[in-house]
Amino acid sequence: YQQNPKTYAIVKQLLAEGNAGELQKYFGSRMEFGTAGLRAAMGAGISHMNDLTIIQTTQGFCRYLEKNFSDLKKRGVVIGFDARAHLSSGGSSKRFARLAANTFISQGVPVYLFSDIIPTPFVPYTVTHLKLCAGIMVTASHNPKQDNGYKVYWENGAQIISPHDKGISQAIEENQEPWPQAWDDKLIDSSLLLHDPYAMVNKEYFKDIQKQCFYRNINKETNLKFVHTSVHGVGHKFVQLAFKAFDLSPPFAVPEQKDPDPDFPTVKYPNPEEGKGVLTLSFALAEKDGARIILANDPDADRLAVAEKQESGEWKVFSGNELGALLGWWIFTCWKNNSRDTRAIKDVYMLSSTVSSKILRAIALKEGFHFEETLTGFKWMGNRAKQLMDQGKAVLFAFEEAIGYMCCPAVLDKDGVSAAVITAEMASFLATRNLSLSQQLKAVYDEYGFHITKASYFICHDPKVIQQLFDNLRNFDGKNTYPKSCGRFKVSGIRDLTTGYDSSQPDQKAILPTSKSSQMITFTFANGGVATMRTSGTEPKIKYYSELCAPPGNSDVEQLKKELDELVNALEKHFFQPEKNKLQRKTE
Repeated sequence: YQQNPKTYAIVKQLLAEGNAGELQKYFGSRMEFGTAGLRAAMGAGISHMNDLTIIQTTQGFCRYLEKNFSDLKKRGVVIGFDARAHLSSGGSSKRFARLAANTFISQGVPVYLFSDIIPTPFVPYTVTHLKLCAGIMVTASHNPKQDNGYKVYWENGAQIISPHDKGISQAIEENQEPWPQAWDDKLIDSSLLLHDPYAMVNKEYFKDIQKQCFYRNINKETNLKFVHTSVHGVGHKFVQLAFKAFDLSPPFAVPEQKDPDPDFPTVKYPNPEEGKGVLTLSFALAEKDGARIILANDPDADRLAVAEKQESGEWKVFSGNELGALLGWWIFTCWKNNSRDTRAIKDVYMLSSTVSSKILRAIALKEGFHFEETLTGFKWMGNRAKQLMDQGKAVLFAFEEAIGYMCCPAVLDKDGVSAAVITAEMASFLATRNLSLSQQLKAVYDEYGFHITKASYFICHDPKVIQQLFDNLRNFDGKNTYPKSCGRFKVSGIRDLTTGYDSSQPDQKAILPTSKSSQMITFTFANGGVATMRTSGTEPKIKYYSELCAPPGNSDVEQLKKELDELVNALEKHFFQPEKNKLQRKTE
């Protein structure tokens, strides 16, 4: 009995070959549903993204929502999708989105299903705008082309946090038998419960982001030229519309990358975080058209990378922390100078994640607004922002070093579309003062203190070795003692978010939530350095993030860089011990 002839054929072939190893891979274990939803390769079997696993996941999610919302059938859910597709298994984001819509509609739940591809931030925007119970985005963001994902938003417009992931996961386990007509997605086309929010959101979203447009006259006049790439993803049309909404001339689009293509033919990985490799075609177009600034979105347009041509002719690709510093400075300056917001500065907040640069803390201290750090990931910043907004606070900006920016309170998640156009307005404004983005970044550091960051990772496929490495740090000088120094660098504070210990708190208990299932220790050093070591939830990596925060006035950048390099070398040598632990270095 076959519903999807392609996945059926794959499994039949493996059975005919008697290939137990591959069958074990396909059917050995079900995909884990976590706070990030699902993320896996498309293909046959319960360990992959396919028609069946999407139906099962949505059935569980639907039952969980019914339990949590008595008015689910009145309010409904929104579903969006990107342009990913997988020929050999017949899976595609659009097909998965339609199957998910069919599941909800079969239970009498109204579904706002986008009729065409959209950027991920449009889903949380729609949840908030239409006061829906939940949102689903079918996307694997910047993952390799064979992957897909299923990302879930709660009624507050932010990604889910625990315990919802556990509750949904359990409900999926309890609802694995596909409901009658689960496969028949054509049923939705004639249903009165199906709505298409595409036209409405394309109008309202661009109206809402215009509240962040402060220099329309400069935008109209500027001669600054921009190149934009959507890296074969969904961003092209929406960034063009955003520029129009701000009265900026449209950016030059990289022709080979502007149309959605699930094969991502011109890049090895469709991830603008990888820096210059993904931007090769953008650099060429910028040189040809005389553009000084490149804006690059990842394929689902929730993240943004920016590059600027320097006086020397070299291109500088800004790190997530550097662009976070620029946008934080810009958004605060715009609020201070132009805002019609009558709230006092004591009600103004900015957020960033604990592994991101502390530059916002330095700006907040000097200017008098609040800065808060959250755990890693936008789900934490989105949820915290919503709490603060419900208390009447203004959350102006949040960012994470992985090139994610929330510049607009209408979207409680990272949004690469609004970030792109706000960056373009900032650059246009600075150009009228004869300043480049790089020069302004230096000015921000001169005023608030230099913040130099360096991050990398080691690959380790053996969970036992990772466990040992972190155990060693917790029992460094005898049992239950953390390191007092790292080479020549004295440790002045320790926060362990696996165990909940924080040496800087009066009761030695960490304020941020702790999680025993993942490793994360932050060391503060006497020289103003901070380093966090943590495991990745999605990859076999031990990551580290380091930063040296200098007080304003210390402008010997080369000396600061040298000091941070030495700190990182000591961290690798004494805390990671790559030779002893057989760790594989990140390859450039």
